[in-house]
Amino acid sequence: MGHLNLPSSKRNARQWRLLDLVSAAFFGGVLLFFVLVFTPLGDSLAASGRQALLRSSASDPRQRHSLVELVESGRHPAIERCPADAVDHMPCEDPRRNSQLSREMNFYRERHCPPPDQTPLCLIPAPDGYRVPVQWPESLHKIWHDNMPYNKIADRKGHQGWMKKEGPYFVFPGGGTMFPDGAVQYIEKLKQYIPIAGGILRTALDMGCGVASFGGYLLAEDILTLSFAPRDSHKSQIQFALERGVPAFVAMLGTRRLAFPAFSFDLVHCSRCLIPFTAYNATYFIEVDRLLRPGGYLVISGPPVQWPKQDKEWADLQAVARALCYELIVVDGNTVIWKKTNGDSCLPNQNEFGIDLCEESDDPNSAWYFKLKKCVSRTSSIKGDYAVGTIPKWPQRLTTAPSRATLMKNGVDVFDADTRRWARRVAYYKKSLNLKLGTPAVRNVMDMNAFFGGFAASLLSDPAWVMNVVPVRKPSTLGVIYDRGLIGVYHDWCEPFSTYPRTYDLIHVSAIETLIKDPGSGKSRCNLVDLMVEIDRMLRPDGTIVIRDSPEVIEKVDRITRAVRWTATIHEKEPESNVREKILVATKIFWKLPSASH
Repeated sequence: MGHLNLPSSKRNARQWRLLDLVSAAFFGGVLLFFVLVFTPLGDSLAASGRQALLRSSASDPRQRHSLVELVESGRHPAIERCPADAVDHMPCEDPRRNSQLSREMNFYRERHCPPPDQTPLCLIPAPDGYRVPVQWPESLHKIWHDNMPYNKIADRKGHQGWMKKEGPYFVFPGGGTMFPDGAVQYIEKLKQYIPIAGGILRTALDMGCGVASFGGYLLAEDILTLSFAPRDSHKSQIQFALERGVPAFVAMLGTRRLAFPAFSFDLVHCSRCLIPFTAYNATYFIEVDRLLRPGGYLVISGPPVQWPKQDKEWADLQAVARALCYELIVVDGNTVIWKKTNGDSCLPNQNEFGIDLCEESDDPNSAWYFKLKKCVSRTSSIKGDYAVGTIPKWPQRLTTAPSRATLMKNGVDVFDADTRRWARRVAYYKKSLNLKLGTPAVRNVMDMNAFFGGFAASLLSDPAWVMNVVPVRKPSTLGVIYDRGLIGVYHDWCEPFSTYPRTYDLIHVSAIETLIKDPGSGKSRCNLVDLMVEIDRMLRPDGTIVIRDSPEVIEKVDRITRAVRWTATIHEKEPESNVREKILVATKIFWKLPSASH
């Protein structure tokens, strides 16, 4: 094809027009650069672009990586707020997501976490009208209605003394379905058969706890009860318990072991918890047996205990207890109390459920996403003394190195040093960091990396309780925490925790970066941004976060605090410490959604 021969004048004019356009584009680009970099308009456009990225990340997982990088570098104003209908969102207990799963053995009501790239990265708002919670101990009896304006329990259970609405409050008379006259009277009844007073019993597990009045009133007896119930999208029982200042978290006895070590609880209690203990070859009774300390007590009130039309279920329940050699203490009306034997069960024996002892190689402490077993955990599989009656009474057991500490090299020395270290550190926190520890403003506390529970032990005189979390990839020290009379759970911090939003006043974490790294390779399994957004979800508005780590990690954390709307200050470590650390103290700002979003 031939070339088109234009006259020279036309060719030159076209060349000049092209040159003008190129020059104009160049100079326009330079001008735009100066506008974007050096003027408020540039800041505004950049901010709106970042906000567009934040919004798109909620619906497009491909944007998440870019968003996390922006947040980690500190190059944006703040992570966006979640919509108003997310006020009570729990990522791993989302009823809409879990309703698609199997109902066999209540599998659909257990934890099921979405992949991180499918989780919107946004901050959970408080409900309209939310205010700083009523302080302990008044909160045991009343909470602000607007903090969780769900009337269903009050409407349905008010006649049983669970709770009722009075003015701007929900009030809790202390009743329950099996103790409508109040938990105090019910506990007095149990005292006739169980050594509730005197420090023999300290740790209790309340299954299917309602609003946790049983655990709340046992605190007066120095018994620390961890209450659990599954998420109930209509009743929010655990949310009410935590708002009252009673230890609780969301869990379901379904297809997996509960996230506790073996032989931890001195007392296990079920008041109309509706757990079918003898179903599936008594699998649920066997799990209770794994959790109950030798010499501990099991109390079941309600069905099927001498219950109309449940003769077979009641007979089966007694048969399982006999097969495990439990000592029957009493059947009082619809309440039965058993005591677990001190040694290994009398199994193997002939029983209609086919129950046998687990293999010697079975680790009864394995409990993170661990399927329930149909065999009984051997008490001999864990060396040492941990039976009720052989360990020191409360409070001596708090500071006495338990046998389980010796499973670690130089365990007793490590235990004693850890106890002294945290006593020193907490004294410094209170004196120099201006924390509210020791005041009624701090009731619900979490230690995200608890080790032996030294931080919690040092708060003994405070009006607080501590959820001690032992990360699943760290040494399995949770049994030691229970032996010393404290409570806690296993957890993997690359997943959200099983609690409602706004349920902790203070969250403490030592060595935060180790929570997201693989101990073997040292590589990150997830990112600090997601972890800090999760901390924000659990923390109450005006709540406090204390993070201690190396100066480099604290610098990273500090950049992210601005994105999650915390106000933070960085402090030097306590003078006696010889580790290379700094301490970040942050407060969660009490922000509200714009009214137009409602």
